[in-house]
Amino acid sequence: MAKYADSGNISSMAGETVTVRGWVQDTRNLGGISFVTLRDRNSTIQITLPKKKIEPTLFETLTKVSRESVVSVTGEVKESNQTALGVELIPSACEVISEAATPLPLGVVDKVNVEMDTRLNSRFMDLRKPEVRAVFEIRSMATALIHEYMIANGFVNVATPKINAAGAEGGATLFKVDYFGKPAFLAQSPQLFKQMLMSTGLDRVYEIGPAFRAEHSNTTRHVTEFTSWDGEFCWIEKEEDVMDEIEKAVRYIIKGINERCARQLQILGKEAIEVSAEPFPKLTYSECLKIVQAKGLNLADGADLGTDGEKLVGDYMAEKGFPLYFICEYPEEEKPFYIMEKDGTPYSFSFDLDYKGQEISSGGQREHRYDRLLARMEKKGLNPDDFEDYLAAFKFGMPPHGGFGIGIDRFIEKMLDLPNVREAVLFPRDLNRLYP
Repeated sequence: MAKYADSGNISSMAGETVTVRGWVQDTRNLGGISFVTLRDRNSTIQITLPKKKIEPTLFETLTKVSRESVVSVTGEVKESNQTALGVELIPSACEVISEAATPLPLGVVDKVNVEMDTRLNSRFMDLRKPEVRAVFEIRSMATALIHEYMIANGFVNVATPKINAAGAEGGATLFKVDYFGKPAFLAQSPQLFKQMLMSTGLDRVYEIGPAFRAEHSNTTRHVTEFTSWDGEFCWIEKEEDVMDEIEKAVRYIIKGINERCARQLQILGKEAIEVSAEPFPKLTYSECLKIVQAKGLNLADGADLGTDGEKLVGDYMAEKGFPLYFICEYPEEEKPFYIMEKDGTPYSFSFDLDYKGQEISSGGQREHRYDRLLARMEKKGLNPDDFEDYLAAFKFGMPPHGGFGIGIDRFIEKMLDLPNVREAVLFPRDLNRLYP
């Protein structure tokens, strides 16, 4: 019985009889000789069919089978200086396991621009493209590296509920669900739960999980279901402690991807993900307003940076060689109730981490003092009675703490210079998309 081979090991098997399996990517007929390109999960293998040396039925099967059909081919591996792998397969047997219907919903290797909706409608086919698949292989590695870093630095992995009685931030961006006749909401973030855990002795926690925001934003930056990487830890003295932790984690992830995903980066036309050697700059919100105004964007008094402002700051920082940077000291009125105010100022102990002109993370120092927390809630128009379980954790001894949330989808999007956050989500959900 022939041993199985794939594009990863077949180069070292010249002279052996092997079986390869995959999708028929392309067929070329050149009269007396034909070539079939077989694609597996890693790369492609050339199957060479010299017409006079191949059994006629086998030749007919392999040259006529439709593109993207799944086949299993057995044959002899021969050295070849005409192929990328340095070998070719001369077939002796073939099984068509699953023949693809025609026409295809979209091409895998055809050099034709296809609209995003068409691609997402047939995502299973879109993912057969090596450059699309490479994004999710890198994303998988990024997730593994997050776990590595967080566990190595004393964080405990937790899982918090995604169906809740109240939202972490209130407002109109909650998805309401019927929970056995009671109103409930899909989680915007694990914020309230990870803060409650700060009172338990589990004083360094993190989570990677889904989050939901019912935002009516149909942009290249927004999806309604996203994956959030959240961290929270005790005994911080200032919000800079949180920023420093994020920077170390992000650097670890980027370094790991550069070291472990060279093949995928090459497929995407990248040598490496760039990151500044110097520490990520920390710009105040007021400094950012001055930057965008100097670049010609006139903001009304009290207006926030907005998408256009963020992009201008990103351009400014790119000129200085910093793709990643923090924006801190946001006005307290722009931040949720759990963020600590900076006494005597209109600002807060908060920050965003921006990547090439787009926010990928927000965080800060939390308000751990019970009375001050109640006052923040009331200031935001929230009823403390709706947060009874959350507030109980603050009544009986809560250490100073802070934390962050990073959108993994946006992180991958900006890291790989993708044009749309949906490129980094397997099956995106947005205002108009609920399937597949």
